[in-house]
Amino acid sequence: MKVLVDADACPVKEIIVEIATKNNVEVYMVTDASHILFYPETNVHVVTVDQGADSADLAIANRTEKGDICVTADYGLATLILGKKATAIHPNGFFYTAENIERMLFERHLSREMRRQKKGKSGHIHKRTKEDDMTFLSVFEKAFTTK
Repeated sequence: MKVLVDADACPVKEIIVEIATKNNVEVYMVTDASHILFYPETNVHVVTVDQGADSADLAIANRTEKGDICVTADYGLATLILGKKATAIHPNGFFYTAENIERMLFERHLSREMRRQKKGKSGHIHKRTKEDDMTFLSVFEKAFTTK
């Protein structure tokens, strides 16, 4: 088992490193060349890819194997991860599943159509809280115990 992180805008990288290190699991932080990451932990590896569209997603998908854990906010990548029989977790602290991914992809499609037609309202992203981090921590730890 290893942990792969869609690290460009991931707000829970430190939690991932802490829990994976405690569980003696390798972590691969995948980021594009516009971000610079460094971790002194020997189990954490930074993989830098070019800035092309979906470069990080493809690098993660290609490295993922059955039983791995992937942290991503990208629904498309989560779909690929689930297809590989790996665990996909959203940084907000929920598991992607076969039951919820189709609905999420459909809602994303509807939102894009609304934006394209200029009928949608602009969304407001709430500021991340300690409670959000605790929710993620709980789900991430659960991923290690259910393997």
